[in-house]
Amino acid sequence: METSEIRRLIALEDGHWWYRERRAVLRRELRRLARLGRPGRALDIGAAGGGNTRVLVEAGWDATATDSCQAAVETARRRGLKAVLADARELPFERESVDLVTAFDVLEHIHEDDLAAAEIARVLAPGGHALIAVPCDMALWSAHDDAVGHVRRYGRDSLTVVVEGAGLTVDRVWSWNVLLRPLVARHRRRSTGSDLGRMPLIVNAGLSAIVRAERYLPVKSLKGVSLFLRARRGR
Repeated sequence: METSEIRRLIALEDGHWWYRERRAVLRRELRRLARLGRPGRALDIGAAGGGNTRVLVEAGWDATATDSCQAAVETARRRGLKAVLADARELPFERESVDLVTAFDVLEHIHEDDLAAAEIARVLAPGGHALIAVPCDMALWSAHDDAVGHVRRYGRDSLTVVVEGAGLTVDRVWSWNVLLRPLVARHRRRSTGSDLGRMPLIVNAGLSAIVRAERYLPVKSLKGVSLFLRARRGR
């Protein structure tokens, strides 16, 4: 992703419904992991300004943000987070050194996504977990994907193949932003560039409420705008 897009993302991530509701997904997953044991060391790949990294820290994890953009790393550090400039295909961390890796909207930017997945598997300790989010379905490809530097959008099978090919065991794959998919599809057909931008407060609140409703509806097996995947490294 271009530095300009990273800066735009950083400016939006605290209040924008998309990023706020994805942090809610992360919090729910962290509560599930908390039942399995105490928080350990975490690595947030492609962290931008560290919005998700802060969630990890708040949940008790010893978290480090990484990004390939210097501006993102500097922003995370100004926010009091540990942050490292790093390429997801060659992480500067020792083998089996972390207990949790998060990679939200990372793999779709990398031609060699298999190398990034292999690095996630390499740095995970036995029994460690990975939480991955990607945009789904090439049918939704638009000028937005071009503008933000996407290489691909994933299907459940293609994402699973990459993660399992790295040696991880996939526990669950589910769709997110299902209810808004028709609206997003219509908007993307007309888009001429990045969707990242501020919106009226009432619109932001309304979209957030719709996505929150998915927590209580049996829609996670349907097609959405994004896919989440949870995987683990065997002991």
